[in-house]
Parts: sequence; structure tokens; C-alpha cells
Amino acid sequence: MIDKPPGVTSHDVVDDIRRILHVRRVGHTGTLDPFATGVLVMLIGRATRLAQFLSGVEKEYEAVIRLGYATDTGDLTGKPIRTSDEDRISTIGDWSPEQIEAALESLRGEIDQVPPMYSAKKQSGRKLYELARRGEEVERKPVRVCIHKFEAIKPTVELLKDNLDGTFDFEVRVACSSGTYVRTLAEDFGKQLRVGAHLAELRRTRVGDFQIQYAQTLEQVKVSVAEEALGKIVLPTDAALTRFPVMDLSAGDVRRVQNGMAVAVSEAKWVKWIDGERVRMRDERGNLIAVAEYDAASVLLRPGVVLARDDTQK
Repeated sequence: MIDKPPGVTSHDVVDDIRRILHVRRVGHTGTLDPFATGVLVMLIGRATRLAQFLSGVEKEYEAVIRLGYATDTGDLTGKPIRTSDEDRISTIGDWSPEQIEAALESLRGEIDQVPPMYSAKKQSGRKLYELARRGEEVERKPVRVCIHKFEAIKPTVELLKDNLDGTFDFEVRVACSSGTYVRTLAEDFGKQLRVGAHLAELRRTRVGDFQIQYAQTLEQVKVSVAEEALGKIVLPTDAALTRFPVMDLSAGDVRRVQNGMAVAVSEAKWVKWIDGERVRMRDERGNLIAVAEYDAASVLLRPGVVLARDDTQK
């Protein structure tokens, strides 16, 4: 788990990890914009096959929304643009705490978001940001997302920071479903207050169960490699999927699973599971062998992703 620095892409971090660890297969579970920082969960080797189970987890951010003007990208990297509410510039900073809370509350829960033009989302086979860079804007269909948390980080002390240039900064904490654009959330928050707004800072503090306080900088990874202490910062593969229930396998069942065969489930286990539920399958030493789906009709676990095949059969 890396604490991504500002000014680099998520792919840049992947390349850095490849060079530092001298491994070819490296991936991550969710892109961060170049200006953003924070948690970037890295998958190494066979663990890259687990990305499909991690890309849809809840994420949490700390952000700064700058009230005063919008930008064409929705963040600080873009060009300022005029809005229909620009004539209300004199009212900026005059909102009461109740008005701000009402604006936050209106954007909590399940909402529809229109993906920004400057995003990697594809439409008709083209990435939206490629069209935006050519000066094109296309109609985008709203996407349903869930905002679990949208709140002020400083609810009682300096709710709005006056930048003394006609803008105010508002620090917020956001917990949201995968696919949420915090840039768009910032813009929509501004619209609720009838003022242009954009995202001035963004830091991802959590991806599923992975929290920022346990993330490592690239420099710390380099030091760990030099000190041959990589085992202290690289988590076992099983740690990535702790939200899934687990079944520990016998040596015989491990061999069957490694060859793609289903395994019978004892009553003590299956009474707790629902059809189609994903289950971790581990060997006697606690190593993750596969991720399976529970088949309620046959009371079997059918391995879907097998991390290690049985080479003795070759």
C-alpha cells in the first residue's frame, strides 16, 4: 500500500514499484488523479488477479473545496470558467452553518452524478478526457453513486477559510461508493450554494480496509528493500480480502482446488452463506489459494480465481 505523492500518475507509481522490487506483474486497485495523494493499493505478482474484488470497495477522502469559481476540469489544474452565478460573488462567505449543512445533506445518500469531461470514463470507445482536450463536449448519462459521508472536517473552528482573494476553502471528509467523482461532488456542492466551486486538494485516506496510516512512501519502500525488510511492509495476499468469509482446506482439498475442482462444504459453514457468496480458500499455513463462489444447490465451493496451480500434474 503506497502513499502516492502529488504530481505523478498512478501508472507512474506502478512503474516505480516494478523498478524498486524488480518484478514485472504490478497493478493497483483504483486510479488517483496526478494532483491527488494518498492510498494506492498495489498488487504484486499473482495478487494482481485479485483486482476485480477490490476495485468496487468503499473509499474515503479528505478534500478542500474552493468556493469562488469553477474550472474546466473541476479541480485546481484547470482553467477558471464563468458560471451563471458569477453575479453573486458578493455573497461568497456569507453562508450560515445551517446553509452549509443543508448543502452537504442534499448530496448525501444515493445521488446521480454526471461524469466530468476530464475523466478516463469511455464513451463510444473514446476516453472523455481525450475529447475534452480537443475542445469537444458530449452528453453524458448520469451514474448512480452513494455518498455515505460528506461532512466538514472543522465543523466549529474556521468552517470557511478566507483566502483573501475572493475565494474560500472548505475542508471536507467524504466516504463514498466506487465510481464517485469527488471533483463533481465539489462542483455540485458549489451549485447548492449558488457559487462556482472546484476541488483544490484531494487525499485518499482509505480504500476498503486499507487505511492511510499504514501506507508507505516510495522512499520508505526503497529503504525496506535496501535493508532486506520488505516482509514488514508487503502484506500477505489473504489480507486483501478479509471482508470475505474463509474456508481452511486440507492438503487434499488444496490439490483439488489448485486443479480447479470444487470442494464440499461442511454444514457448520454453509448454513451461514448465501448462494453466490465469495469465499477465501486457504491452505493449512493460512496462504490464500483461491477465491471461490458458494453453490447453495450443490453445497459446494467452486473456485473462480486460483492463485497457484498444482504443478505436480504437469
